[in-house]
Amino acid sequence: MNKKNLNQYLHEIAVTAIVVKDEKYLITRRAKTKKKFPGRWTVPGGRLEVSDYQDLPKDTEYHWYNIIGKTLRREIKEEVNIEIENVDYLTSITMIVGEYPSLILSFIADYKSGEISLQEDELDEYRWVTLEEAKNYDLIEGIYDELVMAENKRKGIKANMWSRAK
Repeated sequence: MNKKNLNQYLHEIAVTAIVVKDEKYLITRRAKTKKKFPGRWTVPGGRLEVSDYQDLPKDTEYHWYNIIGKTLRREIKEEVNIEIENVDYLTSITMIVGEYPSLILSFIADYKSGEISLQEDELDEYRWVTLEEAKNYDLIEGIYDELVMAENKRKGIKANMWSRAK
């Protein structure tokens, strides 16, 4: 990849949620057919699409508000068929895969309702796990550290920056 060919201002934007239910976290396994991280465990989420807002009425003359939260709720519903609430920002991740720079916004949210049903072309398994149990899964790098951040946030321990869990 030639860094000079990248548009320095355009990024694919994705959102993920660490969903909490009964003191456990929802993790999902990416389908083995996925290009990025096939068969690895992660948390549900997906990409922001222009269709998430372009047909909605604007909140001001020029702007739409709260689209990230709406996109996150849509993606969680599509991928695992549940509703979430109490969404709170956790951290951000950037990466470059091929020619697409990506920005991933990670949130923590409470399970609200619904029975898990996986979007089969995206995911093939799920588990509700404790932080300790999460260590036994082949998580995409950084996900365990995000789970630690989420656990700390739930305990009232503030951490503004991601770091490797110890």
